Amino acid sequence: MDHIKVNTLYDRIGGRESLAKLLHHFYADVRQHQLIGPIFNAQISDWPEHLELIASFWTRLTGGPSFYSGNVPGKHILLGLSPEHFEAWLQLWEFNCHNYLKPAEAEEMIALAHDIGRRLSRLVGAGTAAP
Repeated sequence: MDHIKVNTLYDRIGGRESLAKLLHHFYADVRQHQLIGPIFNAQISDWPEHLELIASFWTRLTGGPSFYSGNVPGKHILLGLSPEHFEAWLQLWEFNCHNYLKPAEAEEMIALAHDIGRRLSRLVGAGTAAP
């Protein structure tokens, strides 16, 4: 039986190791950010655990093996987020994707993040996030 290898975004970005590197740098920036850092730091007490959970989320989203089953909207709904929070998150995500991924893969990851931002901002009542 022939097996067809699917070249997923997960594979093209370098798998879990590259994803973990991207997330490590991204969340280091998030934690220091003037606007969104305090929100994340108040909610997350175990950063290694959070990074592992988020890596599972992005692994699944990019076509890799994942058992992620979290409730993304539920975790964000009571945080009082505004469009400015989503814009800051997306700016940091774009910066890190461009720094740690190849251009085509960076653009795909950025497009996924913008889609997440739009849907999540509507769900938590933050209006419209940046396109």
